[in-house]
Amino acid sequence: MSPLRMHCEKWKLHFFNVLVDTAISSIDERLQNLGEVKDKFGVLLNFPNIKKRRGYLAVGISSVKRINGNYLITTLEYVFSKSSPEERSSMVVVVLLADFDASWRLSTVREIKTEFASELNKGQLVVIHVPQDWYPALTGLKRNLNNPPETVTSHPKQNVDYSFLINYSAGLGQYYLQLEDDITCANNFLTHIKKCIEELEATNWAMLEFSVLGYIGKLYKSAHAPLLARFLFLFHQEMRCDWLMPLFRELLTQKETIIFKPSLFQHMGTFSSFEEGYNNLKDKYFQEDGINNPEADVYSDMSIYQDKSPSQAWEGGNGFFWAQSVRQGNYLTVVLKDPAVLTGIIVETGIGEKDRLQSGQVEIGHDVVTSHNEKTCKEFQSVGTFKNGMFEMHKMDKKYTSASSCLRIQLTAGQKSWLIIKNILVTTL
Repeated sequence: MSPLRMHCEKWKLHFFNVLVDTAISSIDERLQNLGEVKDKFGVLLNFPNIKKRRGYLAVGISSVKRINGNYLITTLEYVFSKSSPEERSSMVVVVLLADFDASWRLSTVREIKTEFASELNKGQLVVIHVPQDWYPALTGLKRNLNNPPETVTSHPKQNVDYSFLINYSAGLGQYYLQLEDDITCANNFLTHIKKCIEELEATNWAMLEFSVLGYIGKLYKSAHAPLLARFLFLFHQEMRCDWLMPLFRELLTQKETIIFKPSLFQHMGTFSSFEEGYNNLKDKYFQEDGINNPEADVYSDMSIYQDKSPSQAWEGGNGFFWAQSVRQGNYLTVVLKDPAVLTGIIVETGIGEKDRLQSGQVEIGHDVVTSHNEKTCKEFQSVGTFKNGMFEMHKMDKKYTSASSCLRIQLTAGQKSWLIIKNILVTTL
């Protein structure tokens, strides 16, 4: 077991012990402070009774001053401009100005008031601040997991920032979405999120993920938000928030991650909010228009398990194709309604390490024909093979310049396990 995993397991056990042993005075004091601060937020912009407005989704964004660059205003522009009037009316965006520099907060408030007067007046945006006096001690903290010295304070403070933000936002919507202050969004992201929630109506989930990066695009039920706020506050010293969040999910009995692709949010910043310099991370699954594979028919000769049909791997959402008793030569073929020049292909198989494709290749084809009551292509050419259950290729139009009519996944060897094809994502010219 890795040192990080051992540390995580240790703190999972510790968390349960804390829940049982409420007599630990230091923990009591921390949670008492969190409860007291709940009613002492400084509402910098918007009417004081914002909590009377409960929408479908509360969106939380925490922001601090950066040495180079400031992305908050641009992020807010994306959040609102990518949403329809109906979507904006069912959404409340809460911005926590978490920097202790009063002059920066004042200038940021002025800019927000100028740029987003309409959203403020409609109750779609609120800006808050928590005084430094209400934070726990952020100096002299221990160093965990060989973290760089400069993050010994910044990561714990960020956990507390998020704790305050989530605690305030908990009652503003049926669901809570965590974003960062340097992101862009897919068009109509709220509609996509609603659809995904509806698909999981019968599932006991704790956290849904709409980006593979950090603490971007993580969705919670508002009923769980106070628990999450207390969890981050309680363990703010132990590890960074994106390492704490899977522990919280597992404590609420959701063992596997539930990640929707394409991603709905993309990191756009260049300069980190910490003193660590650059942060050029990009979500390779992000698509501005969300799920936008071209229209196609999907066929397979593999035995389908229950209702996990081949088309679910192509349509996006949380569905996937699940096949049993697979063998060499089995295939899944996508036949495009209209031929297109493919610029990129990403295929993800398995859930974790379960039911991955162990040996296979991706092919593109031309000249559609009908054979045995299904469409296929007359000829195919291989463009690459799977590695660790994944296939990924970009800028392929530089090599394959003609339009393709088919995309085929073919098994090059049999395997004992079943096969899950989670997502097939393509981009076209």
